Amino acid sequence: MSHRRPLLLATITLAAVALAGCGEGAAGRSGLRIVAAENFWGSIAKQLAGSKASVASIIVNPNTDPHSYDPTPADARTLAAAKLAIVNGIGYDDWAPKLLAADPLAGRITLNVGDLLGLRAGDNPHQWYSPLSVDRVSAAIVGDLTRLEPADGAYFRARERTFETVALARYHALIAEIRARYAGVAVGYSESIFQPLGEALGLRLMTPYSFAKAIAEGTDITAADKETVDSQAQRHLIKVWVFNSQNVTPDVQRVNQLARAAGIPIATVTETLSPAGDSFQQWQVSELEELLHALQRSGAR
Repeated sequence: MSHRRPLLLATITLAAVALAGCGEGAAGRSGLRIVAAENFWGSIAKQLAGSKASVASIIVNPNTDPHSYDPTPADARTLAAAKLAIVNGIGYDDWAPKLLAADPLAGRITLNVGDLLGLRAGDNPHQWYSPLSVDRVSAAIVGDLTRLEPADGAYFRARERTFETVALARYHALIAEIRARYAGVAVGYSESIFQPLGEALGLRLMTPYSFAKAIAEGTDITAADKETVDSQAQRHLIKVWVFNSQNVTPDVQRVNQLARAAGIPIATVTETLSPAGDSFQQWQVSELEELLHALQRSGAR
């Protein structure tokens, strides 16, 4: 995924006009309404809120690039109804805070993941691939829900315990298994989306971060980085190659071909839930299982 297009100011202006005077409208006032800019956070919020809130996500299409998303007036209306808005921040979805600011709502809570984690634009925004960050965001969502609906605090905390111990059980088990069996194994990866998870798994990330970040942001890759990544595949210096199947640039295609030619197992990740109907844990478990199988095929120890 890349920063390929600036946010269209005309869209923001149109959204603001469309929302004028709707702050006291009926939408979302019949109950607790949660809106997440992206469906990976929305899926988690839905499971934590249970029957006490309705949850909507703006970006749900796996083929949509969140970095360069152009919001619509309908998106603005959806966000305007949020009593709890969840945005990723870290330079990832700058359009979302702008839409929220265009239609302030008394009592609304905005959870900005970057602010929660102490990160800012330029840091790796893909924190839903960090197990520790997922835990912190989950706890923050429960805290915010309890602030909005204090009488349901025990319910939300119980949902959080179930989410951690039941819903995420296979997710945590796979992370522990991969770390126990393959910590230190050298892998390559196409873009920065994989870095937080790779580090959590204890894998040795061989790809220069400048290469992975450039792929993610759609900026030029240096000749030195291209040579390094190509050489790692050609000389079999990596045991597995991991790439984002939603962002296959010519440079990524080239390394994919080199990895296949060298007999290096390949695993894929995606930016958002894929398929879109999966829960957060179904999506992550599927990717972790694919990665585990790739590591097994590699013969790494």
